[in-house]
Amino acid sequence: MLLQTRGIVFRTLRYGETSVIADIFTEEKGLRSFIGGGVRTAKARMPFGLFQPMMVVDLVSYFRDADEHLNRLKEMRASEVFSQIPFDIRRGAVALFLAEICRKSIHAGEENPALFEFLLDNLRWLDSTEQPIANLHLHFLLHLSGHLGFQPQGEPASEVFFDLQEGVFLPTQPMHAQYLEPVQAMPLLELLDKPVHHCHEVALSRPERKALLDGLLRFYQLHVPGFSDIHTPDVLEMVLEG
Repeated sequence: MLLQTRGIVFRTLRYGETSVIADIFTEEKGLRSFIGGGVRTAKARMPFGLFQPMMVVDLVSYFRDADEHLNRLKEMRASEVFSQIPFDIRRGAVALFLAEICRKSIHAGEENPALFEFLLDNLRWLDSTEQPIANLHLHFLLHLSGHLGFQPQGEPASEVFFDLQEGVFLPTQPMHAQYLEPVQAMPLLELLDKPVHHCHEVALSRPERKALLDGLLRFYQLHVPGFSDIHTPDVLEMVLEG
């Protein structure tokens, strides 16, 4: 059958002399793997630039509904043309981080139109906003966890701890080591309560932001099977704070 859908590129690997294999999160069929033939040539009908992480594309593919099957791309073109992400090193670094997080935490075959729209909204905001973007990756991690089924729960209080193991905010310290102190848990509550276009309003210093990112990555490691070896945080921190 022919599949015609929008997609968001998570990862691309070179294959052979001129082809690529791309993991693309599609609106219709969730995360699938596609092979693009001859895209690394001067006269390619599907330019290699379309396969960069977090590119939003319209694709047509010869499709077989099996998670591990490589589907051959027939056509692909840009669905969204970003004006700043490809040219701004800070926005580009955030997009690469989002792509790596998505590739590690979203599994093949999970059809999820709401998740697709969430990713698209974050990319559009990243590309268009004139507000500071230093908190965007933290906000993204918190709200992506909701789409993946383990968003933090609990009510605001004068002082809260965040239990990473159980995914809940608590008024007292948990009886194990997997938790965040109130100084870290309170900003998480603030970020959780704000829409993406207000996430810059949460005041965080560079060390606080780094500590929150480390905590949220631990949170994902506890709740997403196989979530490890994240390579982009150091680059992201250097670019955002530089």
